[in-house]
Amino acid sequence: MKTVDVFWSFRSPYSYLATKRLRALPSKWNVRVRPRPVYPIAIRTPEFFSEIRPQWVPYLMRDIVRLSQYLGLPLGALNPDPVVMNMMTREISAEQPHIGRLTRLGILACEASDEAGWAFMDEVSTLIWSGGAWTEGTALSDAAARAGFDLAELDARQESEAERLEGVIAENQAAQDPHHWGVPLMVFEGEAFFGQDRIDVLEWRLAQAGATKT
Repeated sequence: MKTVDVFWSFRSPYSYLATKRLRALPSKWNVRVRPRPVYPIAIRTPEFFSEIRPQWVPYLMRDIVRLSQYLGLPLGALNPDPVVMNMMTREISAEQPHIGRLTRLGILACEASDEAGWAFMDEVSTLIWSGGAWTEGTALSDAAARAGFDLAELDARQESEAERLEGVIAENQAAQDPHHWGVPLMVFEGEAFFGQDRIDVLEWRLAQAGATKT
């Protein structure tokens, strides 16, 4: 079976906006769509946001709002942001209590199965990007449960297996790096397709490569 690797981040609005379509690909095509969580660019390249042009953030905000409307997906203010960052100075905090935990949880879910990983990533990213207070009460555990996971069990594992899981994240990032720095990034037979707006082109390439429809 042919495989599409998908490099994906919990802090990426475009990853969130692509998730349901990526998750659905195996129901349309006889291919494996393997989710490979990575850290966001804010963690991997902290200077990125201090070097971008001033038009970048306003365009990003306008674009993700209209895309969410176009796709019929909820979108709200991050509550809180998975990456601790001063939005005025664009400084990334040295203390990051959320993104490591989320990414390690995502790796564990993906290790259960591709579909389990996609279910977890779908539920959790929807909670985060729809503006839910995801660190409060049972919000995150409820999202995990909808994906078929016990959050307390996953949390215990991500803490006890942190070193191994960080190694898996590093492997994913090393596999992504030769192709592109952004997410979502789909890689099929060595060819990279960057962005939620390249899924249709990816499907065209699947057909060209002889992948069959389900």
